[in-house]
Amino acid sequence: QVQLVGSGGGLVQAGGSLRLSCAASGNIFSISFMGWYRQAPGKQRELVAGITNGGSTTYADSVKDRFTISRDNAKNTVSVQMNSLKPDDTAVYYCYYIVSRSADGPSFQYWGQGTQVTVSS
Repeated sequence: QVQLVGSGGGLVQAGGSLRLSCAASGNIFSISFMGWYRQAPGKQRELVAGITNGGSTTYADSVKDRFTISRDNAKNTVSVQMNSLKPDDTAVYYCYYIVSRSADGPSFQYWGQGTQVTVSS
């Protein structure tokens, strides 16, 4: 099995910054994709930022130029630096990995436990 543990959430004023990190442990051969999703009350979970094992990144339009995702392949960690935070960024943030546990095996999706980010106005 694979476990993801996210950290770094908290309360910040609008315009402030936070950095979320996620670490994976368990039976991991490779990680093709790492990402951060968020879910605000009453809204669907949405992809905020993602990064492939080749380093290609994708961002939600609402966070472009404010959030930066990065990964450390050696440590199986992913982080997102969130700057210029807005009240609309308030949500529970979940890390998400697509993991292969062997060279020729299938891929599996894993989620972190979620970390609360609250941005006050």
